[in-house]
Amino acid sequence: TKNIPMRNLKAFFPTLLAGVIHKSTAFPLPRTAQMATTASSSTSSSALHSEKIIDSHLHIWATSSEAASGDYEYATGQTPPPSLINTASAPALLQKMAAADVAGALIVQPINHLFDHRYVADAIKCNPSKFKGMMLHDPSLAADDAVQRVNDLALQGFVGVRFNPYLWPTTTDADGAGGMCAMSKKGQGGLAVYKRCGELNFPVGIMCFKGLDRHYDDILNLLEASPGTTMILDHVGFTAIDSETDDNFTKLLALAKYPAVVVKISALFRVAGNDPYPYERVRKERFLPLLRAYGKDRIMFGTDFPFIMEQEGNYEGAVNLVYMWEVDDETRKALMSGTAERLFGLWG
Repeated sequence: TKNIPMRNLKAFFPTLLAGVIHKSTAFPLPRTAQMATTASSSTSSSALHSEKIIDSHLHIWATSSEAASGDYEYATGQTPPPSLINTASAPALLQKMAAADVAGALIVQPINHLFDHRYVADAIKCNPSKFKGMMLHDPSLAADDAVQRVNDLALQGFVGVRFNPYLWPTTTDADGAGGMCAMSKKGQGGLAVYKRCGELNFPVGIMCFKGLDRHYDDILNLLEASPGTTMILDHVGFTAIDSETDDNFTKLLALAKYPAVVVKISALFRVAGNDPYPYERVRKERFLPLLRAYGKDRIMFGTDFPFIMEQEGNYEGAVNLVYMWEVDDETRKALMSGTAERLFGLWG
């Protein structure tokens, strides 16, 4: 496959040089937004946080006008929800990060742009000290082409790969769940990419949205096939506390025996059920057991912006949550930036 072309950034972001939030910020904000950001970060979060903060899981996408103009089109059938469509741009994220004292972010390629990585790549190019990217694997690609896609995007600021098992078109279980063992199928792109990521020291994130149990055998196959590849399970493995049983969480704890497995303490609203913010049950029933099983160096914080914007606490509340949970200093440093920078490289 050919390298994904870079657009003329100045043409697509006409106010690119009009202003900055930080010295490294190339996406500008309106002057009033910059002033609000500066005030918020200086009077609230920055006074609270004593260490560097890296948001290890979030998404951005083009505004509706950018998509309509043809600059960065949405994938067919993947238009963002109306309530968030114009609040998840790179400038909007930078404003939230500044207000919450967040130093850097790992942008996970959104489903809204599917396998067209131009928007995220351009955001990284404009803000290399703030952003790194996690690309989305395309299961339709042959193994060689899939590996080449990883190689290409590695040159554009991407430092990891996401596997969404529901994008694999074949192999279903009795309930119709897709991709039951497709990610690890021999001779296919998923396994080839997973092994290549081990060579590149690129973590692979897996989204088990419909339940860890549906993909458990697939996960084990990948771990056995390439023990040197770091595997990240997003959003506490989607092990909701109000599910009928804790079988999936038991499986998640069992995976701690594999040194390559890391868990994101992210999008906690997705596992909280009826537990209100600041998620005391999640802390007791998910976070603390994971901390004991995995240790501080194999779990990391993320918000799931922009979806967190519709939850109690908003973006800044999600950032502050670990502080409210009152962990010790070394654990907090690992959660908030140490693990992310060990896996993805330093920000700044």
